[in-house]
Amino acid sequence: MNNNIEIKFLSKSENESFARTVIAAFIAPLDPTLEEMADVKTAVSEAVTNSIVHGYASASGYVYMDCSIDGDTVTIIVKDNGKGIADIKQAMEPLFTTNTDGERSGMGFTVMETFMDTVDVESITGVGTKVTLTKQIGKNRL
Repeated sequence: MNNNIEIKFLSKSENESFARTVIAAFIAPLDPTLEEMADVKTAVSEAVTNSIVHGYASASGYVYMDCSIDGDTVTIIVKDNGKGIADIKQAMEPLFTTNTDGERSGMGFTVMETFMDTVDVESITGVGTKVTLTKQIGKNRL
């Protein structure tokens, strides 16, 4: 099975749940387990939230999602044109956060890495960030 969708939405917090719903509907034909579905939805939620909270901060912009299925592998690209990440390695460390108001735990990338097979982050300061998530659906089935 091969398929692809591209969407863009405003960097509003309420659109995080929209992104979760879209990815759930998109991967449904792969017949994921409940755990696989929850894993993908959670990783997408974290990537989109990072774009909204950190990429755009108090500004407004668009979050782009490009989702594809190739066989049993889903690839999700979440991209923004926000402020970018100065040090990707540091940003991916557990508990690191640039949000100093105490409301963020700094676990977004760790959550993505836990639930997906691969997580790749590209970023240019002042240009934006692109997070590519991949997961093979059904790889742990008998």
